[in-house]
Amino acid sequence: MSELFSENSRNGITRDLIEALFPMFEEASAGAIAVDRDARITWINSSYSHLLGLGDPSAVIGKPVRQVIPQTRMPEVVKTGKPLLLDIMEHNQQQLVVTRLPFYDDDGGIVGAVAFVLYDDLQPLTPLVSKYRRLHQDLAAARKALAKKARGTRYSLGDFVGASPAALEVKRRARLAAGREMPVLLLGETGTGKEVLAQAIHSVSARAEKPFVGVNVAAIPDNLLEAEFFGVAPGAYTGADRRTREGKFQLANGGTLFLDEVGDMPLPLQAKLLRALQEGEIEPLGSNKVSQVDVRVIAATSRNLEAMIAEGDFRSDLYYRLNVLEIPIPPLRDRLVDLGVLCEALLGEICDGLDMRGEITDAGVSALGSYDWPGNIRELRNVLERALTMSEEGGLLDADAIFKVLPRSGTRPTSSLTPQPVRPLSQTLAEAEAQAIEEALVASRGNRTRAAKLLGISRSVLYEKLGKMS
Repeated sequence: MSELFSENSRNGITRDLIEALFPMFEEASAGAIAVDRDARITWINSSYSHLLGLGDPSAVIGKPVRQVIPQTRMPEVVKTGKPLLLDIMEHNQQQLVVTRLPFYDDDGGIVGAVAFVLYDDLQPLTPLVSKYRRLHQDLAAARKALAKKARGTRYSLGDFVGASPAALEVKRRARLAAGREMPVLLLGETGTGKEVLAQAIHSVSARAEKPFVGVNVAAIPDNLLEAEFFGVAPGAYTGADRRTREGKFQLANGGTLFLDEVGDMPLPLQAKLLRALQEGEIEPLGSNKVSQVDVRVIAATSRNLEAMIAEGDFRSDLYYRLNVLEIPIPPLRDRLVDLGVLCEALLGEICDGLDMRGEITDAGVSALGSYDWPGNIRELRNVLERALTMSEEGGLLDADAIFKVLPRSGTRPTSSLTPQPVRPLSQTLAEAEAQAIEEALVASRGNRTRAAKLLGISRSVLYEKLGKMS
């Protein structure tokens, strides 16, 4: 047994039990290997060498084990001193069941490890291995989902729905922001999807596996904001917790901090926020100790920060610090072409929760287009939910269903809920034609030849039409 760790023989590996059991393990296994405390191969038997396709076993003595067997976990066993029993390892498209054990000297120090291949043909174990792999995949998926939930990220870039030029420009800038570490400022009215976009940027950035922490500045009383941002030292004030309370900066360390409605931040806190961003350090309330933090800030506001700067309500230096990459998010009324795809996406989400189907007709979408949408996409979702709730057509939303729940205030002046009298098409076309001819004559200063050319008709056709108009 001692020759397995010849380079470390001075450590005195003389364990009677191990020496007694080792030949039995080696004989029962499909291969065996030993490494020293540096995870270098000190011994490998011929059966394992043959299994790995190595040829002469002595050729690999002294080499790092991962250089010979890339997927091995032997270095982990040497480092932690913990055995790995019945582990499945893949090597050159082979699946091996391996047991790895650490070796200690008489003083309890780790001097190496040994591994035995228990099975090199998993065919008889296929059902068991398949179940193991399914469970392993399910566990990995569950851990990923839990980690994502813990970080608070639910949205990706695909959740910002829209194919209009304005929406595509927002997505283009978001992808640009995701690939860089710069601060981002999202500008948009309430309900336009600023938090969706912030989470989407984080989810495809280099910090995606780190925390995403969001805080709505407008929702926190001014006197609690400093503690919320920077944390509280034990006993900082009467009634304070005896333990350190971490602030949003500490919670977001290594990840992204989303500051929603940053325009509502009071001036004294703006100065402290600026220092935290510039220096990368914070000082918890009631503490004299400065802590280093590494956060990427995405800020958002529905207010006009430039106007606030002019009025002295927002610091210009903080504004320039936050506004390295600006992403204006257009209101819904400026991208009504996206109404159809938005309704489809929102109805899918709503119906999943209500366990029902929901569709909207073209007329229903047109009815939605008559409204000004002060609450933007958040309001659109609310209207669709109410329309579905009141629908008597099995979840089919037509113009009638929409008008029943659409607020009358905010309707576009160009579109009235009162039906207009319908004129004959010939009359409408005649009036449009007459107006076009009149505009062409004005543009050509009465020159009928030029007017005909502008209209794309011959001079004789123009004379004929003028004759009918007289």
